[in-house]
Amino acid sequence: MRNNTLKPEIDINSAPDLHEAKKRGKLAKSQEDEAEIKPSPFLIEWGKGKKYFIETFGCQMNVRDSEIIRGYLEEIGMTMTKDPSEASFILFNTCAVRENAEDHLYGELGHVKVFADSKPGIIVAVCGCMMQLEVPFRVIRDHYPYVNLVFGTNNIDQLFPLMDDCLRNSKRVLKVVSDPGRVVEGFPSARMEKYRAFVNITYGCDKFCTYCIVPFTRGMQRSRRDKDVLAEVRDLVRHGYKEVTLLGQNVSSYGMDLENNMSFAELLEAVSETGIERIRYVTSHPHDFTDDVFDVMAKHSNIMPYLHLPVQSGSDHVLRLMNRSYDLKKYMHLVDLVKQKVPDISLTTDIIVGFPGETEEDFQETLDVVKKVRYDSAYTFIFSPRPGTPAYKMKNNATPEEILDRFMRLKDVVDKITEERADEWVGKTVEVLFLYPSKRNSSMMSGYDRHNHLVHVKGDKSIEGKILKVKIIESHVHSFIGELIDE
Repeated sequence: MRNNTLKPEIDINSAPDLHEAKKRGKLAKSQEDEAEIKPSPFLIEWGKGKKYFIETFGCQMNVRDSEIIRGYLEEIGMTMTKDPSEASFILFNTCAVRENAEDHLYGELGHVKVFADSKPGIIVAVCGCMMQLEVPFRVIRDHYPYVNLVFGTNNIDQLFPLMDDCLRNSKRVLKVVSDPGRVVEGFPSARMEKYRAFVNITYGCDKFCTYCIVPFTRGMQRSRRDKDVLAEVRDLVRHGYKEVTLLGQNVSSYGMDLENNMSFAELLEAVSETGIERIRYVTSHPHDFTDDVFDVMAKHSNIMPYLHLPVQSGSDHVLRLMNRSYDLKKYMHLVDLVKQKVPDISLTTDIIVGFPGETEEDFQETLDVVKKVRYDSAYTFIFSPRPGTPAYKMKNNATPEEILDRFMRLKDVVDKITEERADEWVGKTVEVLFLYPSKRNSSMMSGYDRHNHLVHVKGDKSIEGKILKVKIIESHVHSFIGELIDE
């Protein structure tokens, strides 16, 4: 039975320090390790017949981390459940990008307290980016005593020893380490989908945008060796996967931290020759993006005509305050070039409104960029100050009411263009990879076209995993209704 009165074992990194983190990025060298995947006999016996529940917040990197954690748990005989009341292992994989993520986590932890109190011997765990920050870590440590396992983004490969210690010794194990130079290979994995897969190509980030906490929570940039990336993709092809998404906080800088390694353009070309039918990649950074990537995209039809290229602001003044390391001229060069090289490209972006120092004139420049580029969609956010980042201490001259007004005006422009762009697809023929029955209508199947649009058609599971031609007959802005074309 658990004893929550025991003093927790704690190994925590210091609070974020911009100066030290920048020094780390310049001087640290990455090292390659092999994942620990040998559970103890005790842990194997404990896991037999038990279920686990995982809730994942945040980006695709967190989704991939959760797949790895699932792989570990299934190594000891556990199976997944969507009902936390059935679970003997409950995990929340957290995000630290926005402040409301913390409130969401604390609310979810409140919901599972009843299970922790009524089921002795279970593990309630929290991991991910938020646990790399000192304040949320202390909140969990001091105010949620039934959370008996905490780990971060850098020690997922230690999951078995951490679980073993927690269960065998009936104590809280709270271990967050700052070891940003490791690239771990050989992870187990239980992927969430059968036909699409995420493949990490980089970890961490060295850009240090003034608003972003990721360089602190994910560590320095580390690129995987191209041979390891290609081996993973080939293995996915052998197992019937049709699509991979190459993942990184900044895929554009892939290989820059390694000697004698491929560039991102070279890796993209090599992946296109593995036999995989579809390739996507996220996220790109305009500063490191090279023109030759577009040549590779134009050359290989299995690289999807889709590009997520965050602009964040249309104002050079705000971009400098954000430390984005590019100006609008550089950004628009990339936009113009990709439209020239890949004429049917679908472009999406991220935009922050209300950044400290943003004026109405700066905001108007952002609106002008949105109108000029005509993004297929844009993820728009009100600036969320994160403790430990330079922007947290910047003075904001705009009132909350002014910022909200700007956000709503931007949203109106984005929504109008998104609807117009979506309407342009009606009557066109697209190729759709079908993945699963529609969540709203069991007589329909759902999938994604080459441009990453969600498409629904009447059909059954016989078309699951197939890439078929579909005529778009109806636009719902963020999804489409189509009909299969007989061939």
